[in-house]
Amino acid sequence: MYYTGQLARTPSVFIQQTAGTDFHMEDIRDYVLLEGDNVNEWEGLYSNCLINEQLIINDYGDENPYYAGIAKILKALTLGLLTDLWGDIPSREALQAINGVGDTELNPHFDSQETVIQDIQSLLSEAITDLSRPSADNVLLPGTDDYIFEGDPDAWINTAWILKARYANRLSKRDANGSATTALGFLANVDPTQPDCMAIHGDEANEQNQWFDFQNDRGNYMQMGEFFIEMLKAASDPRLPFYALPDLNDEYTGSPKDESNTTTSDWGSFVGIEAGTDLPLVTYFEAKFIEAEANMRLGNAAEAAAAHNDAVKASVLFVTGAADPQFEAQYANESAASITLDKIMTQKYVAMFTQPEAWADWRRTNIPVITPNPNGDVAGIPRRFPTCRSERNYNSNAVV
Repeated sequence: MYYTGQLARTPSVFIQQTAGTDFHMEDIRDYVLLEGDNVNEWEGLYSNCLINEQLIINDYGDENPYYAGIAKILKALTLGLLTDLWGDIPSREALQAINGVGDTELNPHFDSQETVIQDIQSLLSEAITDLSRPSADNVLLPGTDDYIFEGDPDAWINTAWILKARYANRLSKRDANGSATTALGFLANVDPTQPDCMAIHGDEANEQNQWFDFQNDRGNYMQMGEFFIEMLKAASDPRLPFYALPDLNDEYTGSPKDESNTTTSDWGSFVGIEAGTDLPLVTYFEAKFIEAEANMRLGNAAEAAAAHNDAVKASVLFVTGAADPQFEAQYANESAASITLDKIMTQKYVAMFTQPEAWADWRRTNIPVITPNPNGDVAGIPRRFPTCRSERNYNSNAVV
């Protein structure tokens, strides 16, 4: 819900994959993001996600390492989303009220993003260890109650390795070569035959795809973004008819970054025009894009080109269900001589549509070059969310 809901839609407007065209999404378009806007998401990530993930870790522990391992991966994913959006967050002193309530428990200190990423890596390493234990070590085994992988430990381990690479790669501006080497080391463990980690949705009210739900309840609040649509059209990208629907003139159009045009294309079947549409969380094509970027930073152009080509092909197959030889001959046929970081990150920007990752990557690399909304409330595209009002009001250690 949180990873594929408003916390994905807002960044998509910032980087002009979509456009805010009515009511509060016009504020997002104009970079008016206030301290009260995402209180529900902030509080929900802690009180619904993190606390339940930690309770599973505590309660299942050593007797049920598969459940504990899965919970650690989900906790790492939750912490990653929080720190990507807000930067410094409570991590090491968070959730302490599970064991009783006192001043420290109610006023956790904020940890630096560097510390949070260390915590994420530790959780993922522990999860891999837990999930690598024999099934006989478990009193209870996950099965159909695991909606993502139905208790398959190998699939969860594979997801953990990709996430380790994702968050190693986050440090590219701090340690370009070291982060690249570390990420590639993690990616060496990735199995391309394992399934992708998806957000699973259903037809019931509390199961629905959040993009579908938003459009169903708030039609015209958002449309596809002009910048993104024109990029896809210029490349004759086969993902376009899956990402977007034709407008009333049977054309693919996007709303400009500074206008409230509600007559342009809505998002398409890949995103969510049906309640039960699943959405990606952690994928093989993301792993290949990380591999391409990391190799590019290390000067391994041939390896970067090969990984980039594989990533583009994997994304096209993932979105459309089929290869596209004509498109791939032009956009997934790079060599050591032709590959550039700009090509890698531009293609990743296209592939990561619907995921907050696209905004995180743009903040690190400034690729693709995006002209900000000239009528924005602040100068330039926002790079983090403001500290939530509830945290500022009730946590004396909040970073304001």
